[in-house]
Amino acid sequence: MEQSRFSFRAVLIGRTLMLFVLLFVWAGLAGAQTGAMSPNQDESDGVSAGGNWLEFHSTDKMTGHKKARFELQSNNYFREDNEYKPRINLICDNGKLKLADFNPGVRLPPPNRPGFWGQPQLEVEVRVDDAHYHKGWNWLRGHYLSMDKETTRGLLGAQVFNIALPTRSGRQIAEFSPAGLNLGRIKEACDLTPKRPSKD
Repeated sequence: MEQSRFSFRAVLIGRTLMLFVLLFVWAGLAGAQTGAMSPNQDESDGVSAGGNWLEFHSTDKMTGHKKARFELQSNNYFREDNEYKPRINLICDNGKLKLADFNPGVRLPPPNRPGFWGQPQLEVEVRVDDAHYHKGWNWLRGHYLSMDKETTRGLLGAQVFNIALPTRSGRQIAEFSPAGLNLGRIKEACDLTPKRPSKD
């Protein structure tokens, strides 16, 4: 009788341990699906910031400022590279937006217009939900475009956000689904709030 009780306890303990192991593995897989390893040195791995957004953190070694980077990848690839999706990065330093950039993942064509101060720009077409307009974004080293703050604020509250631009293989559209971003986090880390763009 005592032996059968011991066997029952051993089986029960074994099953309980197995359940904990399975839960641990499942939690690890779930975390891997909502986060991402950072490509940047001294930056934490990404965690979900809501929806399709990832949030990364670092600390400036000289100033001690807290930095945050919010990344949103597109739903599609451009023709030149079917492994790297276009993406938007919001880079915030010490509680303020420092830069909002669009990285198409392909080499950009030369600038096609000057900015107000004569800086090189590339004209893009933007759709924010049902608003549609053209913008000149600063051309950064042929790989990035610096987005304006008005468009960035429109992106934060949008369901649909598309960017059409000329590329070396013709006009292409990066399609984003920005809904679901934790607006409290973006307000705290970047002092940004959504603003619907005008349809004019």
